[in-house]
Amino acid sequence: MPHVSDFQIHINGQQTFFVSEEILSTYSARLKKIIKQERRGTKIKNSGIKIDDFPGGPDGFELVSRFCYNNGRITLTVSNVCLLHCSAIFLGMTENLAPRNLLQKTNTFLDGLFEWSLKDVLACLKSCHSFFDYADSSGLLDKLITALLTKIAQNSDVSNLIASSPSSSPETASGFRLSSNTPKSIRPSSSSRAWWFDDVAVLPPNIIAKLLQILGAYGPKNNSLILTRFLLHYLKISAQRKPGNSKCELGRLADTAVHGVILAGKKVFSCRALFWVLWIVSGFGISKEYKVGLERLIGGMIDEATLDDLLVSGHDRGVYDVNLVIRMLRVFVNGEGVSVQRLKKAGKLVDKYLGEISPDQNLKISKFLGVAESLPDCARDCFDAAYRAIDVYLEAHPNLSLEQRARLCRCLNYEKLSLEACKELTKNPKIPARFAIQALISHNSKITPTQPKLVVYQIPHSLFHSCSDMAWYKTGGAEEEESTSLNLQRMQWRVVELEKLCRQMKGQVSRMVKHNVLTTIAPTHGRAFPRLC
Repeated sequence: MPHVSDFQIHINGQQTFFVSEEILSTYSARLKKIIKQERRGTKIKNSGIKIDDFPGGPDGFELVSRFCYNNGRITLTVSNVCLLHCSAIFLGMTENLAPRNLLQKTNTFLDGLFEWSLKDVLACLKSCHSFFDYADSSGLLDKLITALLTKIAQNSDVSNLIASSPSSSPETASGFRLSSNTPKSIRPSSSSRAWWFDDVAVLPPNIIAKLLQILGAYGPKNNSLILTRFLLHYLKISAQRKPGNSKCELGRLADTAVHGVILAGKKVFSCRALFWVLWIVSGFGISKEYKVGLERLIGGMIDEATLDDLLVSGHDRGVYDVNLVIRMLRVFVNGEGVSVQRLKKAGKLVDKYLGEISPDQNLKISKFLGVAESLPDCARDCFDAAYRAIDVYLEAHPNLSLEQRARLCRCLNYEKLSLEACKELTKNPKIPARFAIQALISHNSKITPTQPKLVVYQIPHSLFHSCSDMAWYKTGGAEEEESTSLNLQRMQWRVVELEKLCRQMKGQVSRMVKHNVLTTIAPTHGRAFPRLC
C-alpha cells in the first residue's frame, strides 16, 4: 500500500518536499522529534516545517529521502558518501532508530578510505565544498586530508609530509625546512612543479586552506618551499577561473604563498620569478603587509630585471604600473651597499622604461618625472636616452605649459649629452630656449680648443613664433684668423638688421630680461651684439 505524502519540509528556502511522515520518522530521530513537536503545536494535519541549514541543501535531502523510501538501501559512491554521511549525522540516522541505518553504512564505506586511489580521495574531498562546515566539524575533512597526504607520500620523496602531528612545530609538521641547499631559482615552468600539483589543484580554496592548516603551514606559519610552490601554481590556475564566493579565501592563500616567498628570498627566487609571483598574487587582493614585503624584495634586486618584467607588473591596471616601479626604485636606491655598477645597470633599465611609457597620453608628468629622477646622477653615463624619452613625451603631450616643459628639462644633465643630442635639443621647438643654451654651454665647456664649438644667437621671443628659434654659426677654436673675421662680419650684418627691430621692443625688454630670455644678448650703448663662445 503506497504511503501518503502528508508532510511538507522546506529545505534552506530553496525547495519544498512533500514526504511521508511515517517513512522519514522511521530512520531520522531528529525529524521524528521535530514532526512530533510540530503536530502537537499546530494540530493541523497537513502542516510543514522549515530547515534552513541542511547539509548540501535540497540535493542532500533528496538523497536521504531516496534512502528512506527505498527501505534503507542506496548506492554509495565517492561522490555522494560525504554528503550522505553529514546528512545522516544532521538527522540522527543511527542504529538506535533502525538497523543498518544510513550513518552506519557511510562509516563502513569510509573505513576503506586509505585503500582508495588518489583520484577517488580527491573526488570525495571536492564534494565537501558545499557543506564544508559540516564536513569539518564532523572530523571527516581531517580523515580525508590525511588519506590524501598519505597517497602523496607513497609516490614521492616527501614521505615525511605527514610524519608529524598537526600540533608539532610548523617546521616539522610541514615536512620541509628551507636550507642553503634549496634551488637557485623558481620559475613558472614544469621544472618547479611536483607531480601532484595538478591533481590537488582541482580542490576548492577552503579545502586547500584546511590542508595547509593540518600541515601547520597556513598564513604566517608557512615555511615550506614545496607548499609555497604549490600555492603559486594553484593561484595561477585559479586566476583563470571565476572566483565566485571564494575570493576572500583565495586572498588568504595568496598571503600564505607570499609569506613563503619572502621567507625564501632571493636565494631561491630569481628577479623574474618574483615579478611573476607579484603578477599572480596581485589579482587576489593580498594584504598590505605582504604586498610591501614582496615589493621590497623585488626592489632590492631590480637591477636584475628586464623591461618586460616592468611592463607586465601591473595586474588588471593597464599595461604597466608606474607607481609600483617608482616604489621599487626607491627601495633599490635606499638599499645598503648598492654599487655604482648596479646603479648604472638600473639606469639603463629606467631609460628603456621611460622610452616605453613616454608615448602614453594619460601618463601624468609627475609620474614620468618620478621615474626619470628616481636614480642619482651617477647612474647614467649619458643622458641621451632620457632626453629622447622626454622628446617623445612632449610630442604626446603638446599642451604642456612652459613651466611643465621646463620641469621635464631640469631632470637632464646637459654635461652628459652627446654632441648629436645637443644639436637635436637646440633645434627642438618643444624645448624652452634657456635649456637649449644651457646644453650648448655645457658642451662647449668640455671640448678642447681644436674641436668645433657650437655658437648660438638668441632672437627675441616677441619677434618670432618660438622662443627656441636660433641662428646657428659654426666656428673652429683653432681656425685661421681670416675665417674668424669673416664670421664676425656676417654676424655684424645680422646685428644691423636686428637693431631696427630692437627699437620696437621698448618696455618688453625689461620684462623679458626678468624671464632670462635675453641672457645671450649683451646690451652695449643701445646696441645688441651676439655672444661668441
